[in-house]
Amino acid sequence: MAKPIEDNSKLCIHTITTKPWNLEEASDAYAKNGVGGITVWRNVLDGRDIYQTGEMLRSKDLDIVSLCRGGFFPADSESKRKVAIDDNIKMVEEAAELGAPMIVLVCGAEPSQSLEKSRGQIQKGIEAVLPHAEEHNIKLAIEPLHPAYADTRSAINTMEQANDMAEKIDSEFVGVAVDVYHLWWDSNLKREIHRCGENNNLFAFHICDWKFPLDDILNDRGLMGEGCIDVPQIREWVEDTGFDGFNEVEIFSNRYWAMDQNDFLEKIIHAYKHKS
Repeated sequence: MAKPIEDNSKLCIHTITTKPWNLEEASDAYAKNGVGGITVWRNVLDGRDIYQTGEMLRSKDLDIVSLCRGGFFPADSESKRKVAIDDNIKMVEEAAELGAPMIVLVCGAEPSQSLEKSRGQIQKGIEAVLPHAEEHNIKLAIEPLHPAYADTRSAINTMEQANDMAEKIDSEFVGVAVDVYHLWWDSNLKREIHRCGENNNLFAFHICDWKFPLDDILNDRGLMGEGCIDVPQIREWVEDTGFDGFNEVEIFSNRYWAMDQNDFLEKIIHAYKHKS
């Protein structure tokens, strides 16, 4: 069994999880409640001094775990693919300025072409960005998404596909992000998590739950324990690899965004300690 969670020191919350809060409100509340880490979504950096934003977060004893989200490499024209690559290179520079050690990649897909062709474009896109990531010491985490998102959001839909691509690229700066929402259904998940551990490229672990019934596949994620995902079991597999990073709560939920965010944060912490 996974070890009991005793405190919030390994809890990271994505800013998108408490979307109604601005960055100051979110970071103040996280810090006040002993949350150890924060993953910053790129939208909250608009119009801000990125370096000073990083300093502000660190002054509250929050570890900046990652910057979300890069990727979206596939497209039906070379010019569009170049725009995506250039934007990811810019994001590498933003991560370095913020002091985030990693970018999470939602790799993208182009519905007018085969998934195989999109995967080839994803690999080429990562390889084009990689020299800049290495130069700035920024890791790139390939996040497999549920097959329901294979039309436009990601042609990488299983851990096996993510591991295959990371191994082909063969860089210590390219690894995999495990998100239970996207991967809980996969009968090969345990094997592929362990494979990831053998290659020392398990970079991130995202948690939430799959509600039933699901009202909206994008914006109706549940708190841990609210659905059908055995989060503690998957956490055990992840920790068996030697992973000692943060457990990142990433929840998109119209229902939870509509409630008082302090009450929601209290629910997150309770679910994290007792259902994760």
